[in-house]
Amino acid sequence: MKPKVFFTKKITPEKVIEMYDALGIDLPGKVAVKVHSGEKGNQNFLHPDFWAPMVEKVKGTVVECNTAYGDAFDGVRDHTESHLKLLKLHGWADAFTVDLMDAEGPDDVLPIPNGKVLKENLVGKNMKHYDSMLVLAHFKGHPMGGFGGALKQLSIGCASSRGKALIHSGGVTDSNIDTWKEHAEQDAFCEAMADAASSVVKYFEGRIAFINVMKNLSVDCDCCSVAEDPCMRDIGILASLDPVAIDQACLDLVYAAKDDPGQRHFLDRVESRHGVHTVEAAAALGFGSREYELIEV
Repeated sequence: MKPKVFFTKKITPEKVIEMYDALGIDLPGKVAVKVHSGEKGNQNFLHPDFWAPMVEKVKGTVVECNTAYGDAFDGVRDHTESHLKLLKLHGWADAFTVDLMDAEGPDDVLPIPNGKVLKENLVGKNMKHYDSMLVLAHFKGHPMGGFGGALKQLSIGCASSRGKALIHSGGVTDSNIDTWKEHAEQDAFCEAMADAASSVVKYFEGRIAFINVMKNLSVDCDCCSVAEDPCMRDIGILASLDPVAIDQACLDLVYAAKDDPGQRHFLDRVESRHGVHTVEAAAALGFGSREYELIEV
């Protein structure tokens, strides 16, 4: 049976809740709500007021992890102190209970016995405090992965700073000092993202849900302090219990937007990074399907 992906063209906080309700899941216990909090200077990330009704509905805790930028990018989320200040500046800390999961070590290690590139994933030790997870993804482009959606939130998004370095380097190093010099060959990087994502899905098996919002469709990620403005029109909101299906559906909707003058620019970013390979690799690991039933709400 193909996994269901629910879709609506209307993008409002209320519609986010409606899409979650369509999934028919009641996330149990203490819920970790994974968002992208936005790099300092980024203009495209989805702000706390957009997500607030959804977070409040599940009584969730907003979770994030430090980045592994080192000196390679002009960002402030690679150190706990400056990251916490940014979470307050962007309004997250005032609107919600916020947990920077890898603020204090040591990291937890999630095994990936069938991983193609990685055999373990390093995540913030606070992940163990949660019974379930709601992944709220802003679907957009990405300078390294081609695009970012549910799979990116599960992999790079949930990995600790050291875990991010392992993903980007294809398992070569867990140090952010040499991460960008040691960056893996592109397909290996995509496969490492899929490996890491699989471990988080396994950890929360049966207690995890995904919502992707296709708004502010820039070729750049919310992790970019200097990002291009959106090049495509907004498309809608998708929800699923399958992270592979939801990301594949987002890509399919971009390819279907043939009348959008920004489509080719967006797809150039995705295709030049072989972004679909993350979806391919994730499907090959067996924790999701590229075939799905799209249900418009």
